[in-house]
Amino acid sequence: MRPSDATCFSLEVSKETCQQILLPATERLPRPKAHAILTTQSDGINTMSRPKKSGDPRLKNVPSVDQLLRTEAAVELRTQHGLNKVTALARSVTSTLRTAIRDNSADLASSSAESLLAEATKRLEELASFETRQGITSVVNATGVILHTNLGRAPLSESAKLAMTTQAAGYCSLEYDSASGMRGKRGARVESLLRDLTGAEDALVVNNCAAAALLILGVIGRDGETLVSRGELVEIGGDFRVPDVMASSGTRMVEVGTTNKTHLDDYRKAISSKTRLIMRVHPSNYRVVGFTSSPTTAELAALAHEAMLPFYEDAGSGQLIDLSNLGIKDEPIVSDLISAGADLVSFSGDKLLGSVQAGLIVGKRGLVDRLRRHPLYRALRSDKVRLAALEATLVEVQLGRAKENIPILKMLSFTREELQSRTEAFVQRISNAKLQIEVQQSESAIGGGAGPTSDLPTVLIAIAHSSRSAQELENALRSSLPPIIGRVSDDRVLLDLRTVFPHQEPILLTALESL
Repeated sequence: MRPSDATCFSLEVSKETCQQILLPATERLPRPKAHAILTTQSDGINTMSRPKKSGDPRLKNVPSVDQLLRTEAAVELRTQHGLNKVTALARSVTSTLRTAIRDNSADLASSSAESLLAEATKRLEELASFETRQGITSVVNATGVILHTNLGRAPLSESAKLAMTTQAAGYCSLEYDSASGMRGKRGARVESLLRDLTGAEDALVVNNCAAAALLILGVIGRDGETLVSRGELVEIGGDFRVPDVMASSGTRMVEVGTTNKTHLDDYRKAISSKTRLIMRVHPSNYRVVGFTSSPTTAELAALAHEAMLPFYEDAGSGQLIDLSNLGIKDEPIVSDLISAGADLVSFSGDKLLGSVQAGLIVGKRGLVDRLRRHPLYRALRSDKVRLAALEATLVEVQLGRAKENIPILKMLSFTREELQSRTEAFVQRISNAKLQIEVQQSESAIGGGAGPTSDLPTVLIAIAHSSRSAQELENALRSSLPPIIGRVSDDRVLLDLRTVFPHQEPILLTALESL
């Protein structure tokens, strides 16, 4: 007969232990290990515990996460980043300190608890600062590269910024016709402006120019062949490779001609029953010069139409107005391509148009309508904020105010004489005796793959320091708030005021004074 539960507890052992003793040997659980100790908690429940292992004595002064979070600096950081993020950063800091001590860092291992807490606090602040700088923040672009891809390409016009914040930021008529009270067409005004400015029958807007190419090739060229010159199989910044985009779209790329010369007959001989599209690709920042030739847009369009095929031209940067008087070379004007017979043309919104990133498609109504009705378009279409900025920028072009109001066009228009006067006046305001400053003649760059052969004469501020290297100066400027981005050459930091807005000059001056 088994003892009752009460009998088990009267023996000061658990019920489970008592029952275990009475079970047949084959059903008994393994006996506890020898180092397990039977303890009684204050609430009367018996539990098993193990003795604490002795830790590395060198780590005894490393602050705990809780200690670090209680510091004044951590409390302040919590208001900026939130408790969860600061806690995660604190764990990372303390873990890094422990690792450093285990790796025999003599300085840290011999530090007092107060010193290690101060070191941990410093590292926490640095890590939080680094975290903040990973987000999008305003910078001073003193590189002289107007369409700097890493710095966001085209700065927006005041009208574009106003449209984004006041017209599109809240509820807006994105797909609503306020005149009829019925559902409207997304981007209707932008498409109308593009038709007016290019002379095309219809227009469409997607996320970027790569998306435009993917959509056109995937809808018009899919399950067939697309002809393209070998000299146009380029790779543009950001790993945009023409062969890869074509392969992803489902069309089969057929190369014609050679790298430097492609003739009209090369296209004609390659046309077959499987051909769906003839394509020309703008070479962006890549040029083959010297012994070269290729058919004109009009010749390729005529050949395509003769074969009952559509002709598509990827115009890259996409000039809407003639900018040759601003030094822009080798960039086609979109309306000229349409007039020459191109059935579809795609180009960028954030390059020579000077607006937000977008892929703009113009061309024949039937082809554009096919693109609009395809399911892929829904995945690539633009949001309300992008459309609002595009609309405002296109209105500036339509009203003939682009060169005065669109920042990149204003930057392009600066002459060397204007920049010389502005630069010399700025240098006169610098009073840091440790800086050696020279004014040098040089050239700016358009950037963004636009006009790589264009000449933009400029004037540079070349800076050296009595005791710091050019790389140290560049790092100090880049670490300022906001970051100031220049370039280094011949152990000098070079700054180009062409891409510095007038309201940013005091920021630049303060940073130079503090070096």
